[in-house]
Amino acid sequence: MTEWLISLQGTAEGRQTALWLALLAALFHAVFGALQKGRFGPWATRGAIDAAYCVIAAPFAFFVVPWPEPHMWLIFAGALVLHTSYKILQAMAYQRGAYTVVYPVVRGTGPLFAVLVALVVFNESFSLGQWLGLGLLVAGIFGLAAYNLRHVTVDRDTLVPALGLAFLTGIFVAAYTTYDAYGIRATADPFTFLAWFFLLDGLLMPLVALPHLRRVARADVLALMGKGVLGAMVAYISFGSILLATRIGNVGEAAVLRETSTVFAAAIGWFILGESTGPRRVALMGMIAAGAVIVKLAG
Repeated sequence: MTEWLISLQGTAEGRQTALWLALLAALFHAVFGALQKGRFGPWATRGAIDAAYCVIAAPFAFFVVPWPEPHMWLIFAGALVLHTSYKILQAMAYQRGAYTVVYPVVRGTGPLFAVLVALVVFNESFSLGQWLGLGLLVAGIFGLAAYNLRHVTVDRDTLVPALGLAFLTGIFVAAYTTYDAYGIRATADPFTFLAWFFLLDGLLMPLVALPHLRRVARADVLALMGKGVLGAMVAYISFGSILLATRIGNVGEAAVLRETSTVFAAAIGWFILGESTGPRRVALMGMIAAGAVIVKLAG
């Protein structure tokens, strides 16, 4: 599996595989975001998810994948700082704002900065058509956020700070996306990075969320643990897919295509969370999807 993935890097087949991995990440990232809303709140839920994927990753990290090279420990430390900061900011945003308002702002900010950083770090470049596609996608995402902001009826008194936190969270999304792409390329075996990333990344957030976890009623502990395990499985698919996509494909393209998660998030908000939709939101989601298609076709 490892040799096959590495052999795809820099090939046409690799770009196509990275496309499907990024879209898979988009779907499951929307699910992952939705899991943090609900009766347990974003802090307790995120703490339970991180604890679950840390425990599940441990035997793979210690006994299955090759041991990390010495230089990887400093890279893991940087990833831990970025991801913990991102998770704290995201939980603060979700605590203050409706999912369909906060999520598009986070995801709309991320790809624009990720493409710019990838241009500097990985010497990647976008064609004019790809920039136009990115502009269409970002406009659709922010348009969706603006529409939701106008029509949402919950948490209106805290929406302004929620939007500020969401924008800052999006900057951290861009930072960890490009940093993780660097990290997974810095080790010989990408699955070594994945296993140790999930093991180490799951250590801090349960401690940060401990006050919220302590407030969970005893009768709800098993339900929260179940949600944590489900979230861990979703995280493996979502974050694992995008990390592998950035290993074998273009980092900027993968970052942009993942943000079609906003379309999936809107569908989840409508069908599962009971949040309203309409023709204007459908049109904006169409802009997002069209922008992603243009980015891919113009590449």
